[in-house]
Parts: sequence; structure tokens; C-alpha cells
Amino acid sequence: MLVHIRLPAPLGVRILDVAASTPASSLAEEWGPEAYIRTRAGLVSPDTPISDLAHASNPDFPVDLEVCARILGGKGGFGANLRAAGGRMNASKSTNFDSCRDLNGRRLGTIKEAQKQSDLIESLPELQAKAAAESKAKLEALERKLGVSSDEIGAKNGDGSKRLAEVDVEELARKKHKFDDNKFIEESREIKENVRSAVGAALLKKRKKKAAEAAKDSTTAKPKAAATAKKTETKAAMPPPKVATVA
Repeated sequence: MLVHIRLPAPLGVRILDVAASTPASSLAEEWGPEAYIRTRAGLVSPDTPISDLAHASNPDFPVDLEVCARILGGKGGFGANLRAAGGRMNASKSTNFDSCRDLNGRRLGTIKEAQKQSDLIESLPELQAKAAAESKAKLEALERKLGVSSDEIGAKNGDGSKRLAEVDVEELARKKHKFDDNKFIEESREIKENVRSAVGAALLKKRKKKAAEAAKDSTTAKPKAAATAKKTETKAAMPPPKVATVA
């Protein structure tokens, strides 16, 4: 019978022609007692003859066997490691699923952003109206402070305030307005005093430095002048050199 034996990588496949009564264990004797035989269905008993492994529908078809090496087992604890890893995964469970996709293939983050943009577009008229109302309120407060009013407000209230069309801009610019921010005035006065004192201290320090340098120059100049005068006196006291006479 033809037997196809698949060996551990990288040995490849070996084809043998053996008798039908040959036990399966004899095919693995070459690789020692640590090797065993298996088929696609499972392990093969060492005393099983090759004829029992042949195909029932086609006995002449080659028998496919695999030689495997026995590997010593570890100390166990694999289940405990899985449970510990599962606990850590549950502890660091993420709540951000924006990178996931729906059944149509679109990312959830893209759908959320599109929904935000749609809500913003729908609420845009309200935001514009709110901004216009705030701007109008600021303008009315400024007009009341300056003593003028718009045409619509003056006609509605019937008060004695001037309309904007009746206001002389040049006269309004020449008008004096009192600044009542006492805190700002105190802070500006304090800043000015601090700057003035800092500039005065810097100028005084500069004057003292110049005076110290001048005094130092004067003390070093006196010994030099005395040494120069002494050298001059010494030269004057020396007798003149003798003149050689030629006979």
C-alpha cells in the first residue's frame, strides 16, 4: 500500500510502499519514541495496521499520515491567565465607538458630526436673532447714556430725548463726558508712581556709579603723577655726559 507521510517542517513529505499488515508505530520508529502518528481524524494507535487506515470506498487510495513530535506540557494556569486578562479588559472598557461602522459602512463618528452640523444649521436663525437682540440692547444702553435715542424708540416712548437724525455729531463729540471708573484711576496713578520711583532709583544708581569711577581714577592718577615727577627730578640731577676730545 502507498503511504504518504507528512514529516515535521522542513522535512516535507515522504512516500512509502508498505505491506497492509504493517503497524503504524513502525513508521515512526526512525524518529524515536517521542514521535507519534496521526491522521486528519485524530491520533492512531501504535498497533493499528495500515490496512485499517485505508479508505473504505477506495482501498487502493494512498493513506495520508502525519508524524508529530511530542512536546512536554507546561505548569498549567492557562484558564487563570485568561480570567485575569478578561478582568483587565473589562476594567479598561472603552465607551468611544466613533471608529466603528454601521450596517451601511459609515463610521459612527461621521454620523454624529453630521447630526451636529444639522442641528447647528437648524438653530442658526435663533442664534442670529439672539446676537441681534444683544447688539440692539448694547446700542440702546449706549444711546441712553449719551442722551440720544433712535427714531423708533423716541416715537414709541414719547420722551424728550433727541432722535438720532436730530443729533449734531460734532456737538456730541465736543461734549465732555465724565469718566467715573475710580478703580482704574487708582491703578493708573499707582502705576505712574511706581514707574517714576523706579526711574529715579535707576538714575541715582547711575550717578553713584559715575562718582565712584571718578574717585577711583583720581586716586590712581596721584601715584602716577608723583612717579613721573620723581623720574624727571632724577634725570635733572644726573651730570651731563663727558664729551670725548680728539687730539
